[in-house]
Amino acid sequence: MRKVYLSVLGFALVCRLNVHAQTIQDTLSRTKAPSLYTPVEQPSGSAYNPQALHVDEVNLVSSYYLQNGNHSAVTGGIGTEHVTDISNGIDLKLLWGDPKVLTNSITLGLGIDHHTSASSAYVNLSGASKQGGSRVYPSIDWTKENIKKGSSFGLGAYYSGEYNYKSLGADLHFSQKTTDRMGEFGAKIQAYFDHVTLIYPSEFIPTSTTTEDVIVTNASTSGGHGDRPKIPTSPRNTFTASLSYSQIINSRMQIMFLVDGVTQNGYLSLPFHRVYFNTGKDTIERLPSTRFKLPVGFRLNYFVGDNIIVRTYYRYYLDSWGIRSNTAYAEVPVKITPFLSVSPFYRYYNQSAAKYFAPYGVHDQTDEYYTSNYEYARFTSNFFGVGLRVAPPKGVFGWQNLHDLELRYGHYSQNTNLVSDVVSLSLSFK
Repeated sequence: MRKVYLSVLGFALVCRLNVHAQTIQDTLSRTKAPSLYTPVEQPSGSAYNPQALHVDEVNLVSSYYLQNGNHSAVTGGIGTEHVTDISNGIDLKLLWGDPKVLTNSITLGLGIDHHTSASSAYVNLSGASKQGGSRVYPSIDWTKENIKKGSSFGLGAYYSGEYNYKSLGADLHFSQKTTDRMGEFGAKIQAYFDHVTLIYPSEFIPTSTTTEDVIVTNASTSGGHGDRPKIPTSPRNTFTASLSYSQIINSRMQIMFLVDGVTQNGYLSLPFHRVYFNTGKDTIERLPSTRFKLPVGFRLNYFVGDNIIVRTYYRYYLDSWGIRSNTAYAEVPVKITPFLSVSPFYRYYNQSAAKYFAPYGVHDQTDEYYTSNYEYARFTSNFFGVGLRVAPPKGVFGWQNLHDLELRYGHYSQNTNLVSDVVSLSLSFK
């Protein structure tokens, strides 16, 4: 289910990234953010000038995701891929310091997802497994920005927990603007330390994961009776180094270059993914214990006028498992009025198959590695939709603190017969 979660989360993040689609700001009247405390008065002549800690921004995002397909990895590359997912998240940004000299910010985030997955029922061959699961993912980020020097430095920490997967992450990020403030260099280092719960298909459950009265039946929850068994886990570590450089070419054009280096090690398979050999015998997915990824991207934003922006993005990706992919994305935010904008978007994607992928019943038993997960198959996909953003001067629905509202819809289709729809609502409070 982790792939689904990333898809939903990615779409939700796009909603927030596109809230300020126009760099020519709306003429909004902004009230002072509510202060969390009142500074203690200092004697006259004191060198210490405290700055109030206040709520700068609150973002709420909710999304609903629906997917259908017929290549489930749980049943070896065949069978239903019907999935639903409801995702809710909140970000709270706290700010203090002199906005003309030095600022500090803390961003607190909390997300909760709940999904149903029809294929999860067949972790047990009888189809008796439960299909629901939930994930909780809090986060915290601290950033210190030196306005005069044009630099920033920050630290972040993340946690994600569901029944079959636990993830703990941290990052360090830095940025520096050029002397003329027309360019900016950014760097980010991330590390994720995950644990995969070794939940096997029912026909492969090791005796160590069962008790006399308990049968493990699902990738998200356990079935049967009695106490939950102590199922072993296996580590999976991911380390990422990201570099970016953005440049303002002129008043109408901005560009950005991005490159990431990602290395993974540990248990990179999922034990409840089946593979069927050409002999008819089944086993569990087996993939190498290391993987290296290298995405390289380029962004270009062009301001056609005061009311139209053309935003484009291209990425080339390669990894040590043999996948090569291309992503092209375009979005055109259009201001209908000073406070209403519409943003149609389209993304095209294609990829080659991993060296270890084969469809149902094709792998040979002599193969060293094998998977029938169509995430690693050769395919092309199209994703298109539209966003609607409202930011009236007196606040949405007359509520002045509700700065803007954005509603987005997207439809995804893959030539492997996978289709999905996602709708997302985001609210921003100032």
